[in-house]
Amino acid sequence: MTSAVVATAVLLLGTLVTPAAPATATIDGARPHQQIDGFGFSEAFGRAEIMHGSQGLSASEQREILDLLLSRNTGAGMSIVRLGIGSTSTNSIQPTDPGGPSAPPRYVWDRDDESQVWLAQQAKAYGVNRFYANAWSAPGYMKTNGDEANGGSLCGLAGASCASGDWRRAYANYLVQYTKFYAQEGIRITDIGFTNEPDYTTDYSSMRFTPAQAAEFTKVLGPVAGGLKVACCDSFGWNQQAAYTRAIEADPTARGIVATHTGHTYASQITGPLPTSRRSWMSEWSPNGTTWNENWDDGSGYDGLTIAKAVHTALTTGKVNAYVYWYGASVGATRGLIQMNGDSYRVSKRLWALANYSRFIRPGATRIDATSSGGLLLSAFRNTDGTLAVVALNTGTSASSVSYTLKNVAAGTATPYLTNTTASTTAQSPIRVANGAFTATVPARSLITYRITP
Repeated sequence: MTSAVVATAVLLLGTLVTPAAPATATIDGARPHQQIDGFGFSEAFGRAEIMHGSQGLSASEQREILDLLLSRNTGAGMSIVRLGIGSTSTNSIQPTDPGGPSAPPRYVWDRDDESQVWLAQQAKAYGVNRFYANAWSAPGYMKTNGDEANGGSLCGLAGASCASGDWRRAYANYLVQYTKFYAQEGIRITDIGFTNEPDYTTDYSSMRFTPAQAAEFTKVLGPVAGGLKVACCDSFGWNQQAAYTRAIEADPTARGIVATHTGHTYASQITGPLPTSRRSWMSEWSPNGTTWNENWDDGSGYDGLTIAKAVHTALTTGKVNAYVYWYGASVGATRGLIQMNGDSYRVSKRLWALANYSRFIRPGATRIDATSSGGLLLSAFRNTDGTLAVVALNTGTSASSVSYTLKNVAAGTATPYLTNTTASTTAQSPIRVANGAFTATVPARSLITYRITP
């Protein structure tokens, strides 16, 4: 072999083994986006009772589940709890008709609320101070169909007259009284929602509002809501919520009352922000699926990677201020984060997908500009304590070496927390940030959060 051939072979070999140049990423603290209210979950429809009930989990297992959902050190560090305001004969604070909308109320309070009071008290002990109380329906006697389930509308709304009279103000008082009962138990409800999926009829608790009716009732609730932040309207889909948001925005009085526009992502996913300058929350979602799934990346559409992508899209494309998952812990073929099964439980990678955001992005944080090359899904957040959370999601099939540049922020050390098939928000070796830059590798099909301290 001649020397020229050897040189060519070496050159070709060198071309084959030379690693690709690192992808680049820039984090710029001088370019702020939305403020973050938090991340949360719900245990409505008796799920808190299943967790806390005497026939199920032991006290130690209850604590383990609470740690998984709420601990900032070992779990997801959730910061919002969504409570369900009951409307059935067994869980309503006014289970029977008091005699009409103008009759003195006959409220009852069992101090338990299907163990949601216990859950809220436990969450408060972990530092949670954001509690969103949401009604799926009014009691049946307040509705056009006489049933708390199967749709129907609130009596007294435009187009919804009833022989029993106008129940709008009585329903508003009912919602506020619910928050007063919680205050007696040491829990300050911060946010109140009068409807859940008003565009979807089910054979369980459900009640219909048109966008115009939602704006109408907002103006009834607002004057009696006091310091509560009114939320609307938890539509079945994000695109569908836009119609409710537009109706509220078009009414100056309603616009001034609604603090937060809330939408779900079942009927349609997030493709952009809601049409409002007010706050917006993705307030409920879990993916479709027919079996319990603990996997990170199996292509099912309800694995951990699916959740990671959904949260990233909500924060960056939807510009939401909060992300509230559906069930934290449930039973059977749940798409919740944790499966309770008699006296035991199992954990899905969905929990850790969410934890890579919720544990490190704290209430009051500000999303700041984050751009990257190489197809990396990147977002960045500056917390009120000066720490940064830079979240990198690699959906590709190859590892990505990334050169990070940090501008207009103070940074000394970056600690990566990895979630993938083998890791669950697992701390990796700290990386020194030198002159506002560091280089690190994001493994294929993996999620990393860099917690960066000044």
